Amino acid sequence: MRAKLEVLALVLGFVGLFGTIAVTALPMWRVSAFIGANLIVMEELWEGLWMNCYRQANIKMQCKVYDSLLILPPELQAARGLMCVSIVLVLISLLVTGCGTKKSNCYGDNNKSKNIILASGGGLYLLSFLTTLIPVSWVGHTVIRNFYNPTVVDSQKRELGGALFIGWATSGVLLITGIILLISYSKRRSKEEEPYTDMYLMPVKDVRKEDSVYLGRTPSSSHKHQEYV
Repeated sequence: MRAKLEVLALVLGFVGLFGTIAVTALPMWRVSAFIGANLIVMEELWEGLWMNCYRQANIKMQCKVYDSLLILPPELQAARGLMCVSIVLVLISLLVTGCGTKKSNCYGDNNKSKNIILASGGGLYLLSFLTTLIPVSWVGHTVIRNFYNPTVVDSQKRELGGALFIGWATSGVLLITGIILLISYSKRRSKEEEPYTDMYLMPVKDVRKEDSVYLGRTPSSSHKHQEYV
């Protein structure tokens, strides 16, 4: 059962890696909102971490990389850095988890080292979950707040893009992966401690064996004579 959980964690780890890469690369973090009196459905604007894309009717979509990081709003600047950290953390988590699995030959039969490595991999997955969830939720909160803000003009309002939904799903996968690894680690520890739970101290008894010769200690005659002197 533990080996199956570890294989499942590896599969989910690869899914989380591809998900974080896709979320970081996709330009659909914020998309144009078709609201207000001047409803223009023939134009579409996508804004991502690295570029924005613009498309009009019967015109192929054109994308342009941002000229400077400083022109981005604070939430997108932070999201760019945190998502890059997430990719690195998930990649390290995969390598660490692969070395800590039960069938791995990295540490031979040293189960204690494998347990430490497995727990470290679970902790890294939980950390990557936070570094993925925070930027996605921050950008989503900003988009929703500006959408319902009456002081923001309609042309500046945006809607939630598809990359945000992929980011929330990916963070959930990373959270489940970390929990699975920690559960597998705890099961390993409990399995290793089982032989010691049945141990107990043998009571000290004066037990005679059938084939042994028992020599009783009898007081000597001289000692008995000295007692009366």
